[in-house]
Amino acid sequence: MRTDGRWSRSWVTCLALLVLSGEASAQSGPWPDPTAPESSHSELVRRAEARARAAQRQQAYRARVSSAVLEGPPAPEILALDETQRDAGPPLIDPRGDSTRNEFIGPPLGEPFRILGGEVRPGTRGRLQWNANQAYAGGEQLSPVVVIHGDRPGLVLCLTAGIHGDELNGIEIVRRISREVSPERLAGTIVSVPIVNLFGFGRGSRYLPDRRDLNRYFPGSRFGSIASRIADSFFENVIKHCDALVDFHTGSFERVNLPQVRADLREPAVLEFTRGFGAVTVLHSEGSKGMLRVAAAKAGIPAVTFEVGGPGQLQAAEIGTGIQAILTLIHKLGMVRDAPEWLEPQPFFYESRWVRADAGGMLISDVKLGERVIKGQRLGRVVDPLQDQEFELTSDVAGQVIGMAQNQVVLPGYAVFHIGETTSERGAVDAAQSGTEIAPYEEDAPSDRRLGRESAEGLEDEFE
Repeated sequence: MRTDGRWSRSWVTCLALLVLSGEASAQSGPWPDPTAPESSHSELVRRAEARARAAQRQQAYRARVSSAVLEGPPAPEILALDETQRDAGPPLIDPRGDSTRNEFIGPPLGEPFRILGGEVRPGTRGRLQWNANQAYAGGEQLSPVVVIHGDRPGLVLCLTAGIHGDELNGIEIVRRISREVSPERLAGTIVSVPIVNLFGFGRGSRYLPDRRDLNRYFPGSRFGSIASRIADSFFENVIKHCDALVDFHTGSFERVNLPQVRADLREPAVLEFTRGFGAVTVLHSEGSKGMLRVAAAKAGIPAVTFEVGGPGQLQAAEIGTGIQAILTLIHKLGMVRDAPEWLEPQPFFYESRWVRADAGGMLISDVKLGERVIKGQRLGRVVDPLQDQEFELTSDVAGQVIGMAQNQVVLPGYAVFHIGETTSERGAVDAAQSGTEIAPYEEDAPSDRRLGRESAEGLEDEFE
């Protein structure tokens, strides 16, 4: 009788374990819980699914490049995933806004990454060149493109800077990332373009030689202006090879910006992408026609603008913040397993506005970038030395200084302090999706926006 009891208890125990195992499997979903310890069973299932996805990616990728004329030796046969091989794991966020999918446009396991007529082998770093198609006096404008190609499949992340030639912080951030990320520890691919506008960089200028703003002409045209042709070449030969994009900028016209991600929060994929930058401020901005991030998003590539610091200088603290944000991002995207965690709350701003000077003179600021302010607080003064007069600048809202002009001579109407009104992520997203009209934080007047003016002055509105 005792034996029968023992057997009965054993069968009850086994049945309970089977039920619990089924419940756990049903709750786990396509992605393992990143906070839970991995079981051998879930690991085997995940790797089996990865093998199936790798075969699908291989077929799609070879079909996409079969008609292209590529240099170098033929690609090796796809390598099978074995049970001992570790990858970076599934992404905690998916830039496409779909947590159930992990099919990206990069090559499958074991194959080189092909771009710009060259290829970069798995687990290596390659330096290629993009030709802006602007030959002059027998020479060409060749911009370096650094490709870090991991030895495991994953998404293709593009980092760009120097679209405005005088914005240096982003150039250094992209350069440092391309040097510091190890291809042996990377899943997926990072495509880094530190300087897009070589013409402006060589002259220390925001603009192209014809004084056009390159960030107003994407995706460009093969038969248009200089800016349109450069934009078309870059978009077709670089951007369309990527799954997600971060475009670095700084403040312009003697203004500095708190490190911030500008994004159209109405787009689910873009919203998901913004969650990967750690504690960096997120500002809702639809953007203007012709901006790189706007053109990329329309092409199905989640894209954001990363503003950091001011033009014409290298700022160590701001550069460090940008590097930390990108290292956090590639971890969240599942491209590296270990990266510095940034657990501070992520501020969201749906609405922001500029405080403008009502008188001309010398600007003297009383607040610092990133400082919290209250409604009615004095932000600074404009001193007229000719008339020996002072004019106060005050904030008409409570919020945070996310951008400001450097102390300088200003004229009436000059945008001096950029104040963001803090809200929750949910509040910012709800406001963006509802179509609620916001006060423009741009340089152009509200009346210009309502009239739909397309002048060159109006296109400089967002300082991106």
